[in-house]
Amino acid sequence: MKKIATFAGGCFWCMVKPFDKYNGVEKVVSGYTGGYKENPTYEEVCTDTTGHIEAIQITYDDENISYNKLLNIFWKVIDPTDEGGQFHDRGHKYKTAIFYHDEKQRELALKSKEDLEKSKEFDSTISTLIIPAVKFYEAEEYHQDYYKKNPEHYNRYFKGSGRFDYIKRRWAKEHLSPIQYEVTQNNMTEPAFNNEFYDHKEEGIYVDIVSGEVLFSSKDKFDSGCGWPSFSKSVNKDSIIGYQDNSHGMQRVEVRSKEGDSHLGHVFDDGPKELGGIRFCINSAALKFIPKDKMEERGYVEYLNKL
Repeated sequence: MKKIATFAGGCFWCMVKPFDKYNGVEKVVSGYTGGYKENPTYEEVCTDTTGHIEAIQITYDDENISYNKLLNIFWKVIDPTDEGGQFHDRGHKYKTAIFYHDEKQRELALKSKEDLEKSKEFDSTISTLIIPAVKFYEAEEYHQDYYKKNPEHYNRYFKGSGRFDYIKRRWAKEHLSPIQYEVTQNNMTEPAFNNEFYDHKEEGIYVDIVSGEVLFSSKDKFDSGCGWPSFSKSVNKDSIIGYQDNSHGMQRVEVRSKEGDSHLGHVFDDGPKELGGIRFCINSAALKFIPKDKMEERGYVEYLNKL
């Protein structure tokens, strides 16, 4: 049966994509709700004087996706402890809320909020509102499916707003081991010689443990004797970003993955001259290895020619 769910989680541009990919979700519309003015414009809502909140309205088939599943997605892409907005977006229009359409949705929303509070994932109180659904006004057409229409600007905004880093850290805490989390998220260095890939010699590629983006090939791996995986180059020069690092009394260049923004390690100019003189010194905990015979089935067939 087709049903409606309405959620507010800060900027509605960033709330469409998380739900759009699921079977059972038929439509996600950006709009405004909770205010007193009829047919508000984006400019009017931005003044924070109409009482509206930016929200999304989801049309879904509850035989293919449950309301509980939608709630679970919602909680994972917001900061439910922020009373004044979301990330760098401040003001009433960016508050978080669940607008329930019937008694069953109200009960499930309250139960999900209670479960989140009991989980002790957050030190602060869960401030997300759970309130009855009221009139929903569709936003202007240029706001609909913004992540599809303007992907470059959307991606810059998604990262610049602070939402990307927040979601990534929550995901990492849930899915990574303690050492993987500390290395990729807190710039820790794992012990030399006591890590997974320092002497690994199997053919394949090494991808970011967080994002899955391809970073290094076994073809460019060499034994430097330093106790960490060493590579003479990255698979794609645009997949890694370097930053000056003057910590621990040393002048080094830190390297991070472009998409995942994971701390990987450092790059030095003491590599073998016959390989270009560069040594990427990388933490094993930041990497996931894809064997050559598994690359095609895992979606990395285009990189087979890099081996």
